[in-house]
Amino acid sequence: MLIGDVARRSGVSARMLRHYDSLGLVRPTDRSGAGYREYSGEDIRRIFHIESLRSLGLSLRDVGRALDDPDFTPSELVGGLIRRTRERIAAETELLTRLRRIDAAEPAGWEDVLQVVALLRALGSKSAGSRQRAVLSSAEELPVEALVEAALSETDPNVAGALRWALAQSGDEGLALLAEGLGSPAAEVRERAVRSIAEIPDGEATALLRNALANPDTVVRRHAALALGARGVADAIPALIDVVVEGTNDVDAADALSALAGRPELADRIATGLVDRLAPADVGSPARLRLTQALADIPGTTASRALAELSHDGDRAVALTAAYILGIRDAR
Repeated sequence: MLIGDVARRSGVSARMLRHYDSLGLVRPTDRSGAGYREYSGEDIRRIFHIESLRSLGLSLRDVGRALDDPDFTPSELVGGLIRRTRERIAAETELLTRLRRIDAAEPAGWEDVLQVVALLRALGSKSAGSRQRAVLSSAEELPVEALVEAALSETDPNVAGALRWALAQSGDEGLALLAEGLGSPAAEVRERAVRSIAEIPDGEATALLRNALANPDTVVRRHAALALGARGVADAIPALIDVVVEGTNDVDAADALSALAGRPELADRIATGLVDRLAPADVGSPARLRLTQALADIPGTTASRALAELSHDGDRAVALTAAYILGIRDAR
């Protein structure tokens, strides 16, 4: 078969076939009656083998070795091909993300495009100061998607605070992405997500925080409860009492319970909840002391009766604290 026929039937251009010939990859082995070089059936099979190996990303040099060197095994190349392919996919994914962010900013002209690119570069800077300045100076110009991604990955506390502030200014635009963060397999991402949601003063954010009260992650539940308590959401009461027992942010939780107890219909409910947690025998002394202290600012007879009983508690620190609180309440 002549080169033109091979090109038409194989889909490999005549120019590429000549290139293969010059490299010694595949050379026509037959001759026509007129003296023209022709490709045999074996030559054509080799052409298809070459194209198959090229489709895997092998260079022509490696293709030749694969076909001609019996000691050249796939394991020598496949691992490297996988690594390079992953790197290429990561680079292309990063480019696609950057393009989507630029598109989300709705640039009116190339100057706007260049400005967004500059801001995105600053947001990805290795310098925490540069990242923070980019957020504080240009929060409104940064795509919300970029802010959310940065907030979920930021490790510097100052930059993280700036990012949460910027997301709060953007309203509920990034809530769907932050909600996905609550389900991340990484604990630190879940915490960053709930803390970012807590900064957004929006009804939809409050709904997400309510749902987060059932999250299996203790840290997520704690931050959700503290945020909801500050918003006056009574559903957070059991989780806030849990926070008091656990001992992390217990003062903040007690303050939130005190504020909620300012509503007469909630005071006895909160006091009863605190007292119930004192009952189990496995509650340690530090937790009992924190629960007693939390009762201090809960108004009503339920709290007062509980404190009177606690003033005779077998744990001296609990008894003294309860007696002291009762003295202050009586003085009032």
